[in-house]
Amino acid sequence: MTSTPTPAQIRRWRQYLADERAEAAVYRDLAGRRTGEERAILLALADAEGRHEQHWLDLLGDRVGKPRRGDVRTRVLGWLARRFGSVFVLALAQRAEARSEYGEDADATPQMAADERIHEEVVRGLATRGRNRMSGTFRAAVFGANDGLVSNLALVLGIGASGASAKLVLLTGLAGLLAGALSMGAGEYVSVRSQRELLEASRPSPAARAALPDLDVDANELALVYRARGMAADEAQARADRVLASLTAIGAGRDLPSSALSLPVEAGGLAGVPSSVAEPDEESVDEHETVGQAMNVAVASFCFFASGALVPVVPYLLGATGTTAILWSAALVGVALLGTGATVGLLSGASPAKRALRQLAIGYGAAAATYVLGLAFGGTV
Repeated sequence: MTSTPTPAQIRRWRQYLADERAEAAVYRDLAGRRTGEERAILLALADAEGRHEQHWLDLLGDRVGKPRRGDVRTRVLGWLARRFGSVFVLALAQRAEARSEYGEDADATPQMAADERIHEEVVRGLATRGRNRMSGTFRAAVFGANDGLVSNLALVLGIGASGASAKLVLLTGLAGLLAGALSMGAGEYVSVRSQRELLEASRPSPAARAALPDLDVDANELALVYRARGMAADEAQARADRVLASLTAIGAGRDLPSSALSLPVEAGGLAGVPSSVAEPDEESVDEHETVGQAMNVAVASFCFFASGALVPVVPYLLGATGTTAILWSAALVGVALLGTGATVGLLSGASPAKRALRQLAIGYGAAAATYVLGLAFGGTV
């Protein structure tokens, strides 16, 4: 005979029920902003949350009571999903799934706890797609803003601590802003352009791809390509045999994708054809997306460095001087560092608070070092 649940259990079950309903709504809202496979995955997650909802309904029976609202984090997540539907929301959803208490709650089934862990990985996979698409530009933006904040704060504090006039500190800060932004933009452009060229140089040549149908099947030089790319000799020979056999089977002619010369993809091919012949080279595409476009990365780096470097100069632009200006600069930069750190934490699926505090500690540490140097040199000049 089932024991009567305690009031605490009923309250907890009602909250779980509200949270499951809210999470299902989040996934449906996200699905409404997606198409194709991503939409289908999100709707499947919403259905899974519906099964969990039914579990709590069954336990509550006629004790369901009035509908309750989900917790604050889930409601905020729902608000963001309805208005943005971006990778930020998916990153937050990933963290929400990771916080599930079902593993420690005896009233939840082991299957439900396992579901939540798998949901975390599903959402992680969806968020990874967005992270890859934006990672090149995002890296430049975060790095640029953080570098602008820290380097110009260190410059301003160092010059300010030496006893220089407010006008000189302002001019120094503005010069540091412009010089740093130009340097960052140019450096990122050259860096990303070079990296993309290196990736492009590693992709199979179209001329080699066109020569595949004319290869001597008995000699099968294609195996050497796979061996050069890291496959064992036996595996390379077997793969080369399959690829060349596929040319005849599907009448591929000379219009093969470049991936025919690449390492195999784990997913299965079409109608028995190896995936390396039937599918494009997704790995190369993802690499280029992750690196980003050179001009986009350069512009993002320039703009975000400039915006970050402007923050410690603002008090001087507004007429502050001496210790007051230094304290205001440090406080404004501290707030900005907390914001950039929290943003990185959200997108990486890590703790925003820990990332924010890490950014703050690093930034203040660098600024403190130059401030001490400024005091030391100021006293001797």
